[in-house]
Amino acid sequence: MKKHIVKVHPEADRLPREEQLAWKIASVAADDTPVDDDVKDMVINRIIDNASVAMASVNRGPVVTARAQAAAHPKENGATVFGLPCSETFSPEWAAWANGVAVRELDYHDTYLAADYSHPGDNIPPILAVAQQTGATGAELIKAIATGYEIQVNLVRGICLHEHRIDHVAHLGPSAAAGLGTLLNLPVEVIYQAVNHALHVTTATRQSRKGEISSWKAFAPAHAGKLAIEAVDRAMRGEGAPTPIYEGEDSVIARMLSGKNACYDVMLPEQGEAKRAILETYTKEHSAEYQSQALIDLASKTGPKILQRTGGDWSKVKSILLRTSHHTHNVIGTGANDPQKLDPKASRETLDHSIMYILAVALQDGRWHHVASYAPERAARKDTVELWHKITTEEAPEWTERYHSADPAVKAFGGEVIVTFEDGSQLSEEIALADAHPLGARPFGREQYINKFRAIAEGNVSRAEQDRFLAAVLNLENLTAGQLSELNIEATGTELVINPSKGIF
Repeated sequence: MKKHIVKVHPEADRLPREEQLAWKIASVAADDTPVDDDVKDMVINRIIDNASVAMASVNRGPVVTARAQAAAHPKENGATVFGLPCSETFSPEWAAWANGVAVRELDYHDTYLAADYSHPGDNIPPILAVAQQTGATGAELIKAIATGYEIQVNLVRGICLHEHRIDHVAHLGPSAAAGLGTLLNLPVEVIYQAVNHALHVTTATRQSRKGEISSWKAFAPAHAGKLAIEAVDRAMRGEGAPTPIYEGEDSVIARMLSGKNACYDVMLPEQGEAKRAILETYTKEHSAEYQSQALIDLASKTGPKILQRTGGDWSKVKSILLRTSHHTHNVIGTGANDPQKLDPKASRETLDHSIMYILAVALQDGRWHHVASYAPERAARKDTVELWHKITTEEAPEWTERYHSADPAVKAFGGEVIVTFEDGSQLSEEIALADAHPLGARPFGREQYINKFRAIAEGNVSRAEQDRFLAAVLNLENLTAGQLSELNIEATGTELVINPSKGIF
């Protein structure tokens, strides 16, 4: 890996393209280095994972809306949309839009956390849609997805967006554009223009993840993927983009991030170096914000201990303190100062960003379910609300340090839960990593990805359709041009909901 120093330059410098981060990203995308076997396997795992969560959400409101919008843009030999038959195809940017919302809706697919936050599986819908449209092979799709992950992970490592309240999909636009550049075997110059364009149009504030969180949280990455497709199309037609988008006097860094005196270090593979960043990412066993994954595992084991101490009476819990990282405290904890995070009538999107709610339910239920744990009647249960409102969070420097560690053996996303009882006694438990994390107690492998798919596709997808999809994706490297539509899944086990509202399209 090579370190690239990224900082603002006066326009008078006329910074050469070859020294700009967007050009260096494009050069990585254009590098034809073969994909390692373990990376190929993980790409397949993540395609399965995306399909799992997409089919679990296939009849949820935002997904129904996005699918209706895509259905208004049919295209012969285009791209498929989750839930609909493989024979029905649509304009690829709209298919990516619909599939991106389906993948993101339940907050249930993969994650990477470093200087910033990300769900790198969001790269897959736009890359897959264009691969279907253009008749790419399975091997070409694998290579492109590996690029998308590589660029996103390394941007997330090097450039923090959150501290300036810029939404993390600003790293997704460039990564998806780069992945598309690899897929289409485009020249560095074309990918460079697309990366500049994609970043320019995908920067937005994090209000989408603050206060009363709405369905836009699911649409935001789909929007970035759709815009990345449009950026690549435009660049392929010979059009330019705002440059230098990272280093210019009025660039994203200068005006939206740390300003004209900022200096960021971004690591990227050298020419000929394999793209392996996908192996550092991790999926979710539970449908909730990633910082809650380990704490759900901890709560499921701690709840019975609390009941043993209280004789089954939750009211004997006086308070619960979560000592955790800066991010967990300030984004999903009481440090966010969001009253909505304590509201039993809050949206699902808000509840999955409330570690207080998540801890309360996981302690009481000993499990987490992508539907039942968020049901309005579950959130309104009297003893749950009382316990929920007794939970507070605080930043603990040691957990913040572990969160930001570059050493995988040290890096952690957990915390310490301290339960104080009415009699003054305490119970303290801590956890560093989710059980499903690669270094956790039960790391996810191929078997677990398939089991997750089977479990949450049940009821929406027939067993025969599940088997057909799995056979196709497990044979991904051998799929030829025209066969990538087999990576779609039809909702053969349920009737698709139709949005009765009419829009423009």
